[in-house]
Amino acid sequence: MKKIKKLITAPVATCLLASAIAFSTSAHSEGLEVRIAYLGFEEDKGPLLSNSFPDPEDSGLKGAEVALRDNNSTGRFLKQTYHLDALHTDDADELYEFATQLHADGVRFFVANLPAEQIRRLHETFGDDALLFNAGSKDDALRVNECIPGLLHTLPSRAMLADALGQWLAARRWNKWLLVTGQTEDDKAYAAAIRRAADRFGGRIVAEKEWDFDTDLRRTAQQELPMFTRASDYDVVIVADERGDFGEYLLYNTWLPRPVAGTQGLMPTGWHKAVEAWGAAQLHSRFERHADRWMNELDYASWAGVRTVGEAVAAIKTTELKDVRAFILSDDFQLAGFKGRRLEYRPWSGQLKQPIPLVHPRALVSQSPQEGFLHPVTDLDTLGFDAPESQCHVK
Repeated sequence: MKKIKKLITAPVATCLLASAIAFSTSAHSEGLEVRIAYLGFEEDKGPLLSNSFPDPEDSGLKGAEVALRDNNSTGRFLKQTYHLDALHTDDADELYEFATQLHADGVRFFVANLPAEQIRRLHETFGDDALLFNAGSKDDALRVNECIPGLLHTLPSRAMLADALGQWLAARRWNKWLLVTGQTEDDKAYAAAIRRAADRFGGRIVAEKEWDFDTDLRRTAQQELPMFTRASDYDVVIVADERGDFGEYLLYNTWLPRPVAGTQGLMPTGWHKAVEAWGAAQLHSRFERHADRWMNELDYASWAGVRTVGEAVAAIKTTELKDVRAFILSDDFQLAGFKGRRLEYRPWSGQLKQPIPLVHPRALVSQSPQEGFLHPVTDLDTLGFDAPESQCHVK
C-alpha cells in the first residue's frame, strides 16, 4: 500500500508546535492559523500495454507543499500561518476517514486530488460545510449537471482541453480529423469532448477507430498501426488514450504522414515545464528545488487550490468559510497563476478560468484561447462549458 501522510507547516522547525494547535482554523490576538487539508489518491490503473511513463506517485502533493510555502512567505507579514494536513494513499476508505476526522476537528478547506466518485462521497458527507477544490478529476459532468455546492475546480476539464486543441487546429485550418479512441471510460469521455470541440470549431471527424486490441506494441507498432490508421485523407490524428496503452506509438506510424495530437503528441494540458513566461520559470525553480522533479498539471492544480485559500484569507483577513467562499467567487478575487492572465473562478461551474498550454514533451507550441476566438465577457470562456451550457450556478 502506498501512503504518504504528513502534517506540514512552515518553517519545518515549527512542526511540533503546529501539531499542538487545534485542527480548526481560528483567529486570535496574535494572528490567524489557517488549516488546509490535501487528499491524494494513487489510482491503480491496471496493467499497461506500453512503456508508458506514469506520473510520479506524489503528483499533486508536492504542488500543495510548494503553495504552502508561498502562503507562509506572504502570511508572515500579515500574522497568518498556514498548515497542511496531507494524506496521499491508494486506500480510498483511509482517505475518507482522514478527511472526516479533519472536518470533525474544524478543517473546512480541502484540496482533493481525487477521482470524481470520491469527491461526490465527500460532498455527501460534508454538504455545504466545506470548501472543496477539485484538483484531480477532469470529469465534465461535475461542471455541467452535477452541481455540487462548495466545489471549485482548479484542474481543467476535458472540454477545456479539447476546446484548446480544437481552436489551434481551426487556426491552422487542419479541419479533417481521424479520431482514435481507447477502451476505458476516461478515453470515451475524452473522445466525447473532442467531438464537441469539432462541432464548435469547424472540425470534421472523417473516421473514428477504437483501439480494442490487447497487443503489446513495443515490437509490432510499425506493422500494425499503419493499417489501423488507414482512412480517407485527414489532416491530423487525434488520440484519446488517457492511460497510455497505445497512443505513444501512433507518432510516426500512421498510414498518412500526419501529426498526432490529444492525449499524446501535441497535448493540451493544465501545466508543463515548457511554460516559462510570466514568472512561470521562477515557479518551476521553486518547485524543482523542493521536489527534485518537474511540475505537472496535478501539481499545478493542487498548488492553485492551496494558493487560492492563501490569496483569499490574505485579502479578507478571516477564515470564516462563508466569507472565504463568497470572496473567491466575487469579482474582487484573482489568482496570480503564472499564465499571463487574471485567473478567477466561473460563478456557474466553479471552474478556474485559465489559458491552456499546447505542448509536446520538450517544448511549448502554443497557448489557447487562440487569437480571434471572441466572447462577450472574456475569451477564456471560449474554453469549456460556458454559462448557458451549464446547469450549475455555484455563486
